[in-house]
Amino acid sequence: MKLRIAALSAGLVLALAGHAQVPATAPASAPAPAAIVLKAAHLFDGRSGRLSEPGLVVVQGGRITGVGAGASVPAGSRVIDLGDATLLPGFIDAHVHIADDHDDNWAQGFYDNMLRFPVEQSFHAGRNAKVTLEAGFTTVRNVGAADFVDVALRNAINAGITQGPRMLVAGHAIGSTGGHCDSSPFPPERVKPSGPLEGVCNGPEECRLAVRQQMKFGADVIKICASGGVLSESDPVDVPQLTPEELRAIMSEAHAWGRKVAAHSHGDLAAKQAVEAGVDSIEHGSFLQPATLQLMKQKGVYLVPTRMTQVWVLDKASTYPPKIGAKARAAGTAHEAMFRNALKIGVPIAFGTDAAVFPHGLNAQEFGDYVDLGMAPAVALMTSSQGAAKLLGVDGETGTLENGKFADVVAVPGNVLEHIRATEHPTFVMKQGAIVRGGE
Repeated sequence: MKLRIAALSAGLVLALAGHAQVPATAPASAPAPAAIVLKAAHLFDGRSGRLSEPGLVVVQGGRITGVGAGASVPAGSRVIDLGDATLLPGFIDAHVHIADDHDDNWAQGFYDNMLRFPVEQSFHAGRNAKVTLEAGFTTVRNVGAADFVDVALRNAINAGITQGPRMLVAGHAIGSTGGHCDSSPFPPERVKPSGPLEGVCNGPEECRLAVRQQMKFGADVIKICASGGVLSESDPVDVPQLTPEELRAIMSEAHAWGRKVAAHSHGDLAAKQAVEAGVDSIEHGSFLQPATLQLMKQKGVYLVPTRMTQVWVLDKASTYPPKIGAKARAAGTAHEAMFRNALKIGVPIAFGTDAAVFPHGLNAQEFGDYVDLGMAPAVALMTSSQGAAKLLGVDGETGTLENGKFADVVAVPGNVLEHIRATEHPTFVMKQGAIVRGGE
């Protein structure tokens, strides 16, 4: 068999060599694509915190080549006049679950998900990604998905096979047996218990293995469950679920590989332990106390508030199973005071929503929810352009409307600083120079 393969290989090489021809002249290079000029009444660049008028962005080859009224406009450019609108950097959501589906009926959604094969779920994920992009979110961080569906979706988007935002992905979220990152308490003789490959670990070395396995299969970021969660039945919402030794093993391994760590934590003690171990962000943070928030500010640890999810689950608490409903009320009620304290203390905040708890595509409500609790509209917008972009490590490529950055651009009606919830109704979306929505 080896001889036959070698002979076939040699024959293929000779055949290719025999058909190779050197062209007489080099092929003419393709003409550069025509520039696109976006015009609107206002522009929010994502860095200065101010509006400028009129708004103008020049795009060529997928990148921004000019910003503002003084920008040079190449001859033959295609001009798209968006009228009374504000041009903004493409939105960035640091906490989504695009590979998961929302269902208003929690039990029905749980049942349907159990019956789906991973390939089937990947089609759902692709739909969710498209909806998210059309809502103006050109970059997202997916913090946990079963069966590495998020890794596959990221790869398919990067290859141009399907449409969606730029994705940074976590693979399986990592946590302890019985915790929020574990599967539901199925009878073990019916459903095989999860292990490190699925992110479930006990003890420092097993947690180190779980991190390595996620990175082996393509994780850009490591997501952990430091405390209990709301939409899980078997765990208290605020109790620590990883020991300090386990946390340190996770952080050291992830950081050695150049990966950041995002910690789901509603509980104060769990968050404090994660911050002390070197975590990069705390997600949710419902019960965080001022001392922990002060520590986060001191260490530069981001808060990803997922505010709209807390509002959502508090409103829907009566529709969940009783244990989940009780946790939803407790976390949702505590979250407002925590968020106001975080603003007062000056904790760095990165925009993140927990999309899938609510329907995908509604993510921009988070901006208005921040403003409702006292954040200035410009600051709310910059939790995406400055906060999420820096947390995700993509601020060198996107997040602001500046020369050389990717042409990730959103337009919303009117003056966005006067009407922050205009972000929920984008009229134009561009990702890396490709028009996704509007521009007809």
